[in-house]
Amino acid sequence: MTEHETTPRHYRIAIIGTGFAGLGMAARLKRAGLSDLVLLERAEDVGGTWRDNTYPGAACDVPSHLYSLSFAPNPGWSRSFSGQREIWEYLRGVAEDEGIRRHIRFGCEVRSCRWDDGGNRWSIRTSGGTITAQFLVSGAGALCEPSLPALPGLDAFGGTVFHSARWDHEHDLTGRDVAVIGTGASAIQFVPQIQPEVGRLHLFQRTPPWIIPRHDRDITRAERWLYRTLPFTQSIARRSIYWGRESYIFGFVKNPNLLKGVEAISRAHMRRQVRDPRLRARLTPDYRAGCKRILLSNDYYPCLERPNVSVVTDGIAEVREKSVVTRDGTEREVDTLIFGTGFHVSDLPIADRIHDAGGVSLTRRWGDDPQALRGTTVAGYPNLFILAGPNTGPGHTSHVFFIESQINYTMAALRHACRNRIDRLDPRPEAQAAYVEQVRRKMRGTVWVTGGCDSWYLNSQGRNVTLWPGFSWEFALQTRRFDPHNYHLRKEGPIRRFPSRAGR
Repeated sequence: MTEHETTPRHYRIAIIGTGFAGLGMAARLKRAGLSDLVLLERAEDVGGTWRDNTYPGAACDVPSHLYSLSFAPNPGWSRSFSGQREIWEYLRGVAEDEGIRRHIRFGCEVRSCRWDDGGNRWSIRTSGGTITAQFLVSGAGALCEPSLPALPGLDAFGGTVFHSARWDHEHDLTGRDVAVIGTGASAIQFVPQIQPEVGRLHLFQRTPPWIIPRHDRDITRAERWLYRTLPFTQSIARRSIYWGRESYIFGFVKNPNLLKGVEAISRAHMRRQVRDPRLRARLTPDYRAGCKRILLSNDYYPCLERPNVSVVTDGIAEVREKSVVTRDGTEREVDTLIFGTGFHVSDLPIADRIHDAGGVSLTRRWGDDPQALRGTTVAGYPNLFILAGPNTGPGHTSHVFFIESQINYTMAALRHACRNRIDRLDPRPEAQAAYVEQVRRKMRGTVWVTGGCDSWYLNSQGRNVTLWPGFSWEFALQTRRFDPHNYHLRKEGPIRRFPSRAGR
């Protein structure tokens, strides 16, 4: 399809993105016998976050057996916590094994999606032309658009600047004077990797994270053989990890004082690895563990005591052509700036490109307070399903589990629509409002609200619009079945039946 064609190609379902969400959704649809679908991917390969984040040391902090699609287990994981390359290869394998690649339009960036009320379909304008679809599924996650702070003078900096999610592998760091800005999950992975090669490393820390040991190890050949030969053994391993992670919720949600144990573990970890008491003081958080993301590392603390590393806790006043100046007036000469400042999470980037029939974007509708029924559908935007939507993030377990729960909900909605000859599903505003209020009530008293920190989980009003305030199995139960009474449903227009083998 080109820009000059007059009749756009029409699909039953269009999916944005080919990370865990997009590939998982496509795989479930194809397994149900529905192949009239297209996946729109702006890059030239699948993988999403795990394709793009290639910084040194990139890895997952959720155990491998749990950080995978339940219906596509990988008995060949090499480590208990997988690295970026291995997870990316896993996703590429899913795309091949499930026959998804032939449905993907690579190099096809979604520029605008608008609901056509008269045509009862989504009109999707992309860099490769325009298509239409009856149903639109967004699998564009939150960890796709890097967040850069607005530092005075940054545009005048004469050296090399990049974000960890857009790592410049052509830039040789050997002997460089490097400023790393940010101490989040990415930074604590790449800082130990680059420290031995740089000349000088200035680590600008705004808020120290709570860090606990990373119990990572090689998965033995015998274990991999067992998982391949007796798949139920890997299922047992996955379940044991899952239920162990669920126990964290007692501290995050039920009684934040229980997280004092995590703080004790983190302090002991720091004492073993950091000898300088003044440095330990700068690295010790002043908020409750869990308020921000708890991080895992065995090599971050030791590298901070190396002679070529300095931890800077004074705020940045400005960036000059060859230096960074802090608020106390100290000027540090650098030739490379690396941002480890995370992503746009509470303001989903894809929301700016999805519009209702009147042209109002989700970004404009939401402001900085995104709301969705079951975290998945939005009133006024019919036939739209947002995977990794508002309040569907986990603070304790695998995000893939939540994505699969939303996929289950989307599949249930599509089955209901096809079985009952319904061609439009639009959440009732009152149902959405009641659900959002329920989530907000559950959020009160959680460590994310009462923990005493300012995290990327919160919007400008201090509301947590990112995480799910409870056990993940509770969310799975809420999304197990479709709830037609919460929707305006339209029985108009001939539509094709869902294939007979449509199942979960």
